[in-house]
Amino acid sequence: MRNREFNVNQRYAIRKNNAFTGRFYGKFLCCFWLFRILNLLKHCCLATFFCCTSLWLLPFSGYADDFAAKVTRAGINLQGDSYLLSAEIDYQLSEKAKDALQNGVPLFWSIQIRLLQHRDVLWNKALVEAAIRYRLQYYALLNMYRVRNEDNGEIYSFSTLPAALGLMSAVHDFRVIGKAELAPDKQYLCAVKVNFDREALPLPLRPLAYIDPQWYLSSDWTLWPLKK
Repeated sequence: MRNREFNVNQRYAIRKNNAFTGRFYGKFLCCFWLFRILNLLKHCCLATFFCCTSLWLLPFSGYADDFAAKVTRAGINLQGDSYLLSAEIDYQLSEKAKDALQNGVPLFWSIQIRLLQHRDVLWNKALVEAAIRYRLQYYALLNMYRVRNEDNGEIYSFSTLPAALGLMSAVHDFRVIGKAELAPDKQYLCAVKVNFDREALPLPLRPLAYIDPQWYLSSDWTLWPLKK
């Protein structure tokens, strides 16, 4: 009698355990497929977002370079024991950049200068990395534009915007490197780029500046071999 009662209890415990296992496995499958569906929807939403963003930006791509600065001329000449850089830059300010300037927003550009040692196996080695940083701001009370060289603190005042941009457009005899620092059997590349600092804009303007082509005011890199 006791053995029969024990067998009944044992079978009941086994059925109870199997039912619990089945319910647990069923919940596990539901959670697994729910996670897969949510993950699929997430990727679909991201793909839709990127497609819509690309389509929205597509009309702007044709004239994104209309407002970019351009390095129209650049060269390095040996004078004495130093190599000196001279360059000319063309700044093209968009209407939004001009409006911000007229409202007192300072705009910052950096003329980036690099001298690279050419290497066949590894990446080119940067020997010189220098920059000339300018701050351009309009003062309505004085009806005057001011350009400040952020490196040496010199300030220049102009009555017109083209005159202010003219100062920033010319680089004269900027010392890059000494002749003794270059190996005669090595090849070198010079590089110049104008970079508009969007991070220096006021906080409300920054998000728009990264998607609006009217704030694409930087130039591409201009490279050429150094003639020793």
